[in-house]
Amino acid sequence: MIHSDLLRRILLSITALIFIVIAVQGVFAPEQMAAGLGYVLSGPNGYSEFYAIYFGVWLATAALAILAAVRVRQSLIGDLVAMFVLAQPVGRLFALAQFGLPQGLLLAMFALEAVGGLLILCVRPSV
Repeated sequence: MIHSDLLRRILLSITALIFIVIAVQGVFAPEQMAAGLGYVLSGPNGYSEFYAIYFGVWLATAALAILAAVRVRQSLIGDLVAMFVLAQPVGRLFALAQFGLPQGLLLAMFALEAVGGLLILCVRPSV
């Protein structure tokens, strides 16, 4: 384990920025983003679900990451961010057994989510 407030703050800030970028991209190009993820949006329910996750949940995750970066010594907040990030590759593992590895962009996201979440957990606040 590494103990560094600065490094943990940087990791949490980068995480927040990534989630903000994804949320903004989803607002301005929902159909293209959905297509890149392997599905098609149709009707009010499809768009509602897309915005709920790719805007609402992602902005909430970004806000939590910003709070964790500001209050870096309160390790539980950053650990919750890591849990939210790591929940994604864990979910992808469930699909892996039945459908195989994600492809293209999603394979890269799978790796980044796993590495990013684990890094946040491995870099602890200073003692």
